[in-house]
Amino acid sequence: MSGKHKHTRRKFLGNVTQGCASLGVTSLLSGWTNMGLVNAAAAANRPTYSNSPYKALVCILLSGGNDSFNMLIPRGTSEYNDYAAVRSNLAIDQNQIRAINPLNPDGRQYGLHPNLPQIQNLFESEKLSFVANIGTLVQPTTMLQYNQSQNLPLGLYSHIDQRQHWQTSVPHNRNANGWGGRLADVLHTNNQNNDVSMNISLNGINIFQRGDTIQSYSINPTANGSVLINGATNNSIYEQLKRETVDSLLEYNYQFLLEKAYASAVQGAKNNSIAFDAAIAAGDPISVQFGTGQLSKRLKMVARTIAARQVLNVNNQTFFVELGGFDNHDDILVNHAALMAELDTALHDFNQALEELQVENDVTTFTISDFARKLVSNGDGSDHAWGGHALVMGGAVQGKHIYGQYPELFLGNALDTGDGRLLPTTSCDEYFAELALWFGASPSDLDRILPNINNFWTPVSNGHPIGFLNY
Repeated sequence: MSGKHKHTRRKFLGNVTQGCASLGVTSLLSGWTNMGLVNAAAAANRPTYSNSPYKALVCILLSGGNDSFNMLIPRGTSEYNDYAAVRSNLAIDQNQIRAINPLNPDGRQYGLHPNLPQIQNLFESEKLSFVANIGTLVQPTTMLQYNQSQNLPLGLYSHIDQRQHWQTSVPHNRNANGWGGRLADVLHTNNQNNDVSMNISLNGINIFQRGDTIQSYSINPTANGSVLINGATNNSIYEQLKRETVDSLLEYNYQFLLEKAYASAVQGAKNNSIAFDAAIAAGDPISVQFGTGQLSKRLKMVARTIAARQVLNVNNQTFFVELGGFDNHDDILVNHAALMAELDTALHDFNQALEELQVENDVTTFTISDFARKLVSNGDGSDHAWGGHALVMGGAVQGKHIYGQYPELFLGNALDTGDGRLLPTTSCDEYFAELALWFGASPSDLDRILPNINNFWTPVSNGHPIGFLNY
């Protein structure tokens, strides 16, 4: 072999792993795909839901712990004074809060972060609502039960645990699949084309979309979306050797779930990326000019994938998108303001694109986060807490509402577990059950999708777990 093509084993393996690292979970690791069913026997026993209208769920993870008490803020004199006293140097100036006027008033006045003008418009236009003081719970929990540590989520206040629990909705188990994956396991037969996973990720491997039968397919926000293995279209001797070596990994009987998913991801990405690219290119055009932030770019690709739904021949899709940077133990006012501006622009642009495609009633976008931040300042930031606020957007949303119970914001209130870490009064299960039922799950499916749902809500005639969606 000439010097030009001379590669040591160390350098070769380094290049293979570096190829993974350079694209993170959007290259070799990115597929997590079910382009073809992972568990055919299990799939054969699933009920069939045919002739379903198109529906999509878009999950936005605000990663790191959104300071949501500076996103949805009390602005009436009395409640603002409580807020300002407990937040001290973290409080938003009362005159800068953007007023909103909920259709379900509770006697208090509310407003939004000053960098949320578009979300203010979406709320006032009845296209967006908030769910207040929501968090991970195993069962409805009182302060007495909290103090006695009765059936609390594992790793409470821990990033890795709480972020996982929001994605699985099984906070007493660290090994559960994602509720989006379980939802797709139940409903994947809605889609005529099962060569394309129901679950599409813009941020690589994630827990939310991990199921027994269905995994996720990762795409990126550039070009036509699909992710090819490094060297998949290059026929040099070296690139062929790399591909052959990676192919041999696929034959290895991995013992661990993530390793098996990794193997499936590589094979799926190789086999399906070209077809996926072609479908995206053939989708309905979108004229909306999206912002330049990472969330805008990812939601633009979500919109392009939705625009190709007929080409892809799918009736149901879930999307996973992440916006990081919320773990602000310092410089929180500046950092959070920038994140709110990015979220504001991205949701506005995405909503405009969905309206252009005339699918705004068929797509529901919702946020999750590790937890809220403590109400008290640590000097220049805020530390990990528990209950916080989420938002949900779409044409099916009962907009211009604040659902759940907005808590009182003073130290030592009835929900304060310490330093303004608030005990949630609405569970993730109720939130996700509402989304799952709208998406097409039947009430009888819920205990499989959300194993703890019966702790919080039992299906009743014409009933809704929370009430923020029309279905």
